[in-house]
Amino acid sequence: MLKGTIGSLLMATLLAGAPLAATAQEYTIRATANSNENDEDYDGLIVFENYVENASNGAIDVELFIGTQLCSKGAECLQGVSDGSIDVYISTSGGAAGIFPYVQVLDLPYLMADDRIAEKVLRSDFVNEMRDMALEDSGGTIRLMTVGNTGGWRNFANTERRIAAPEDMEGLKIRTVVADLPQELVKAMGASPTPIPWPELFTSFQTGVVEGSKNGITDIMGMKFPDAGLQYVTLDGHAYMGALWWMNNEKFMSMPDELKRVVVDGFYQLQQATFASPKRKSIQAYTDFVDGGGDLYVPTPEEKAAFRAAAAPVFDWFQENVNRGPEIFAAFTEAVEEAEAEVNAARQADMQ
Repeated sequence: MLKGTIGSLLMATLLAGAPLAATAQEYTIRATANSNENDEDYDGLIVFENYVENASNGAIDVELFIGTQLCSKGAECLQGVSDGSIDVYISTSGGAAGIFPYVQVLDLPYLMADDRIAEKVLRSDFVNEMRDMALEDSGGTIRLMTVGNTGGWRNFANTERRIAAPEDMEGLKIRTVVADLPQELVKAMGASPTPIPWPELFTSFQTGVVEGSKNGITDIMGMKFPDAGLQYVTLDGHAYMGALWWMNNEKFMSMPDELKRVVVDGFYQLQQATFASPKRKSIQAYTDFVDGGGDLYVPTPEEKAAFRAAAAPVFDWFQENVNRGPEIFAAFTEAVEEAEAEVNAARQADMQ
C-alpha cells in the first residue's frame, strides 16, 4: 500500500505543471535505439515513454523498437528520421558524423573534466546552436532534441600492457569507428587506428586484428571483452560518450504547443535518466573487471596533462578539416568555460 502511494506521489510530482491535453490517442512516436535492454539508451527511452504517455493523458503513444528492426546504421537511421519512417533515433557522434560532421566536437579529447561539467554543457545553449545547425543542414527535417550519455566516459583499453603515458600506445592497433576524429586522436597518440564494426570487435580482439579500443567500462563488460583478452584499462577519460537524440521535425512541429511541451519535458527526463544510469552500472562493471584479473589504472594529474598535450594536434585538425568546425568549436569551448566557472563557484560555496 505504501509503495503504491509513493509511486502515485512520484508520478504526480513528475507531471506537476504538465498539461493533460486529451484522452484519445492523437499522435504516435516510433522511437528506435540500435542497442539492447541493458543499455542506457533503453533506460532513457523507458522513462521517455512513461512520461510522455502519462503527461499527454494518452494523446501520444510511444512505440519502442530496440535493436535493428527499423534500421541498423547511423546514416540509414537518420535518413529514416528525415523521411518520417522513424520519429526518434539515438546516435553517437560517430554515427551521425557522416551527415553532421561537426557533432564530432563532442569527441574532442580532454576538454570536459568530469560529469558535472559535461552535464552542465549539455544543458546549455551550445545544444541549441547544434540543433539549429542540424536543422539547417537537413533542410529542416532532422531536429536534435537533447544530448544525454551512453556508457559514461571513453577510456583507452587494450590487450597488451598498462598505458600510463602516450608513448605506451606506440604501435598498438586501436579500434575506432569510421569517423575521422577518433582516428586522428589515435594517430596523435602514436597508435594505429583500425575501424572495426562493433559486432566484430570481440573476435577482432581474439585474433589480434586490433589490440585496443576507446570505450566505457559498461560497454567493455557488457560485451565480455575481457574474455577476448582485454585486460588493461586506463581511466584517462578522454571523451564523454554523448548520445544525440534526433526527432523528425515535421512530427514535432505538427503537435500543438501543449503536446510539444510534453515531448520536450520527456526528453529532459530521458536525458537525466541517461546521465544517471552509467554511474550506477559502472560500479559493478569496474568491480567485475578487477575481480576478473583486469588491470585498472588511474593516471596522475601530470600523466593526464601529458595525454592532453599529445592530443593537441586534434584540435587544429578539427577546425581546419571539419565543415563548420571553427563555429562549433568556439561554441563548445565557450560552453565548457562557462560550465567550469559555474560548477567551481557552486563547489566553493558548498565548501564554506
